[in-house]
Amino acid sequence: MSPRAAWRLESIGFTQVHDYVAGKADWGSAGLPLEGTRGSETRVGAYINRDVPTCRLDERLADVRAQVRAAGLDTCFVVNDEQVVLGRLGRTALAGEDDVSVEQAMSAGPSTVRPSLELERAVERMRGQNLSTLPVTSSEGRLLGLLERDTAEQALRELNRTAARRLSEGSQP
Repeated sequence: MSPRAAWRLESIGFTQVHDYVAGKADWGSAGLPLEGTRGSETRVGAYINRDVPTCRLDERLADVRAQVRAAGLDTCFVVNDEQVVLGRLGRTALAGEDDVSVEQAMSAGPSTVRPSLELERAVERMRGQNLSTLPVTSSEGRLLGLLERDTAEQALRELNRTAARRLSEGSQP
Protein backbone atom coordinates (compact mmCIF):
# COMPACT_ATOMS: atom_id res chain seq x y z
CA MET A 1 0.00 0.00 0.00
CA SER A 2 1.20 3.49 -0.74
CA PRO A 3 2.01 5.95 2.05
CA ARG A 4 -0.86 8.10 0.77
CA ALA A 5 -3.32 5.22 1.16
CA ALA A 6 -1.99 4.50 4.65
CA TRP A 7 -2.50 8.10 5.69
CA ARG A 8 -6.02 8.03 4.27
CA LEU A 9 -6.90 4.94 6.27
CA GLU A 10 -5.64 6.62 9.43
CA SER A 11 -7.70 9.71 8.66
CA ILE A 12 -10.91 7.66 8.57
CA GLY A 13 -10.30 5.96 11.88
CA PHE A 14 -8.04 2.94 11.38
CA THR A 15 -5.60 2.88 14.28
CA GLN A 16 -3.08 0.27 13.12
CA VAL A 17 -2.01 1.03 9.58
CA HIS A 18 1.30 -0.16 8.20
CA ASP A 19 3.15 0.84 5.06
CA TYR A 20 5.11 -2.36 4.69
CA VAL A 21 7.17 -2.70 1.51
CA ALA A 22 9.48 -5.63 2.26
CA GLY A 23 6.91 -8.30 1.40
CA LYS A 24 4.68 -10.95 2.94
CA ALA A 25 7.47 -13.36 3.91
CA ASP A 26 9.39 -10.64 5.72
CA TRP A 27 6.16 -9.48 7.40
CA GLY A 28 5.82 -12.89 9.07
CA SER A 29 9.54 -13.02 9.81
CA ALA A 30 9.18 -9.77 11.71
CA GLY A 31 6.63 -11.46 13.96
CA LEU A 32 3.70 -9.45 12.62
CA PRO A 33 0.25 -11.09 12.52
CA LEU A 34 -0.63 -13.62 9.82
CA GLU A 35 -4.13 -14.73 8.88
CA GLY A 36 -5.68 -17.71 7.13
CA THR A 37 -5.61 -21.44 7.77
CA ARG A 38 -1.88 -21.24 8.57
CA GLY A 39 -2.15 -18.03 10.59
CA SER A 40 -0.14 -16.75 13.54
CA GLU A 41 -1.50 -19.42 15.91
CA THR A 42 0.35 -22.09 13.87
CA ARG A 43 3.67 -20.22 13.99
CA VAL A 44 6.54 -20.06 16.44
CA GLY A 45 5.99 -16.36 17.17
CA ALA A 46 2.75 -17.04 19.02
CA TYR A 47 4.50 -19.16 21.66
CA ILE A 48 7.78 -17.46 22.47
CA ASN A 49 8.91 -16.39 25.90
CA ARG A 50 9.89 -12.74 25.52
CA ASP A 51 11.38 -12.47 29.00
CA VAL A 52 14.84 -13.80 28.13
CA PRO A 53 18.08 -12.83 29.86
CA THR A 54 20.44 -10.76 27.73
CA CYS A 55 23.90 -9.41 28.27
CA ARG A 56 26.62 -7.41 26.51
CA LEU A 57 30.05 -8.43 25.26
CA ASP A 58 31.94 -6.43 27.90
CA GLU A 59 30.06 -7.75 30.94
CA ARG A 60 31.71 -10.16 33.37
CA LEU A 61 30.53 -13.76 33.23
CA ALA A 62 30.24 -13.96 37.03
CA ASP A 63 27.73 -11.07 37.07
CA VAL A 64 25.71 -12.52 34.20
CA ARG A 65 25.69 -15.98 35.80
CA ALA A 66 23.97 -14.57 38.88
CA GLN A 67 21.34 -12.78 36.74
CA VAL A 68 20.55 -15.89 34.69
CA ARG A 69 20.31 -18.15 37.75
CA ALA A 70 17.93 -15.67 39.38
CA ALA A 71 15.72 -15.87 36.27
CA GLY A 72 15.66 -19.68 36.55
CA LEU A 73 17.06 -20.21 33.05
CA ASP A 74 20.19 -21.83 31.71
CA THR A 75 20.96 -19.56 28.78
CA CYS A 76 21.70 -15.91 28.09
CA PHE A 77 21.85 -14.14 24.74
CA VAL A 78 24.64 -11.73 23.98
CA VAL A 79 23.18 -8.73 22.16
CA ASN A 80 24.30 -5.31 21.00
CA ASP A 81 22.51 -2.00 21.56
CA GLU A 82 20.06 -2.84 18.75
CA GLN A 83 19.20 -6.23 20.37
CA VAL A 84 20.94 -8.09 17.53
CA VAL A 85 22.09 -11.52 18.70
CA LEU A 86 25.89 -11.82 18.67
CA GLY A 87 26.28 -14.97 20.74
CA ARG A 88 24.88 -17.22 23.41
CA LEU A 89 26.00 -18.29 26.86
CA GLY A 90 24.83 -21.86 27.33
CA ARG A 91 24.78 -24.31 30.22
CA THR A 92 28.49 -25.07 30.10
CA ALA A 93 29.61 -21.44 30.23
CA LEU A 94 27.11 -20.58 32.94
CA ALA A 95 27.86 -23.67 35.07
CA GLY A 96 31.56 -22.91 35.43
CA GLU A 97 33.16 -20.56 37.88
CA ASP A 98 35.34 -18.63 35.40
CA ASP A 99 35.42 -14.88 35.78
CA VAL A 100 36.06 -13.81 32.20
CA SER A 101 34.27 -11.46 29.85
CA VAL A 102 31.06 -12.60 28.20
CA GLU A 103 32.82 -12.25 24.85
CA GLN A 104 35.43 -14.81 25.90
CA ALA A 105 32.86 -17.30 27.18
CA MET A 106 30.12 -17.08 24.55
CA SER A 107 29.40 -19.26 21.56
CA ALA A 108 29.31 -16.87 18.60
CA GLY A 109 26.56 -16.81 16.00
CA PRO A 110 23.98 -19.20 17.46
CA SER A 111 21.44 -20.74 15.13
CA THR A 112 18.07 -18.96 15.28
CA VAL A 113 14.62 -19.24 13.73
CA ARG A 114 12.06 -16.69 12.59
CA PRO A 115 8.69 -16.21 14.28
CA SER A 116 6.98 -17.20 11.01
CA LEU A 117 8.39 -20.75 11.13
CA GLU A 118 5.57 -23.26 11.39
CA LEU A 119 5.36 -24.66 14.91
CA GLU A 120 5.29 -28.24 13.61
CA ARG A 121 8.65 -27.76 11.85
CA ALA A 122 10.17 -26.16 14.95
CA VAL A 123 9.08 -29.08 17.14
CA GLU A 124 10.50 -31.56 14.62
CA ARG A 125 13.82 -29.70 14.65
CA MET A 126 13.93 -29.54 18.44
CA ARG A 127 13.21 -33.25 18.74
CA GLY A 128 15.66 -34.20 16.00
CA GLN A 129 18.48 -32.14 17.49
CA ASN A 130 17.49 -32.77 21.12
CA LEU A 131 17.06 -29.04 21.82
CA SER A 132 15.14 -27.71 24.78
CA THR A 133 14.95 -24.17 23.36
CA LEU A 134 15.23 -22.23 20.10
CA PRO A 135 16.10 -18.53 19.94
CA VAL A 136 13.72 -16.53 17.77
CA THR A 137 14.95 -13.45 15.91
CA SER A 138 13.63 -11.01 13.35
CA SER A 139 15.04 -10.98 9.83
CA GLU A 140 17.44 -8.26 11.04
CA GLY A 141 18.73 -10.62 13.75
CA ARG A 142 17.03 -8.87 16.67
CA LEU A 143 16.15 -11.14 19.57
CA LEU A 144 12.39 -11.55 19.90
CA GLY A 145 12.36 -14.35 22.45
CA LEU A 146 12.89 -18.02 23.12
CA LEU A 147 10.75 -20.96 22.07
CA GLU A 148 10.72 -23.59 24.80
CA ARG A 149 10.19 -27.18 23.68
CA ASP A 150 7.62 -28.05 26.36
CA THR A 151 5.52 -25.03 25.40
CA ALA A 152 5.85 -25.77 21.68
CA GLU A 153 4.88 -29.43 22.06
CA GLN A 154 1.84 -28.55 24.19
CA ALA A 155 0.70 -25.92 21.68
CA LEU A 156 1.16 -28.33 18.78
CA ARG A 157 -0.93 -30.99 20.55
CA GLU A 158 -3.69 -28.43 21.07
CA LEU A 159 -3.53 -27.26 17.44
CA ASN A 160 -3.77 -30.87 16.26
CA ARG A 161 -6.75 -31.54 18.55
CA THR A 162 -8.51 -28.44 17.24
CA ALA A 163 -7.84 -29.44 13.61
CA ALA A 164 -9.12 -32.98 14.26
CA ARG A 165 -12.25 -31.61 15.94
CA ARG A 166 -12.95 -29.33 12.96
CA LEU A 167 -12.51 -32.21 10.55
CA SER A 168 -14.87 -34.42 12.52
CA GLU A 169 -17.45 -31.62 12.52
CA GLY A 170 -17.18 -31.39 8.74
CA SER A 171 -15.59 -27.98 8.51
CA GLN A 172 -12.31 -26.96 6.93
CA PRO A 173 -9.12 -27.18 9.06
